[in-house]
Amino acid sequence: MQVNDVSDLTAVKNRYHVPAAVQSCHTAVVDGYVVEGHVPVTEIDQMLTERPDIIGVAVAGMPPGSPGMDAGGVTQPYDVVAFDEAGNMEVVASYK
Repeated sequence: MQVNDVSDLTAVKNRYHVPAAVQSCHTAVVDGYVVEGHVPVTEIDQMLTERPDIIGVAVAGMPPGSPGMDAGGVTQPYDVVAFDEAGNMEVVASYK
């Protein structure tokens, strides 16, 4: 695994075609796919197993209750969105 701390996250998100509507606090590239934000491992595993024709998956913002965002039992509904290079987005999972 390689970690690169960068000062201009906007350039990274633009390079990997992450739609503005689903941008979050961090961006990872895993086996050629983009993982944006606090995406549950279930959706990452599914993407890596099925290898769909998408750029990646994202959880917009930093919703309480998403992976890594434990907020003392506070949760907020959120969607996991798949996106492609053209900017098309599709909800692939919803968490309540």
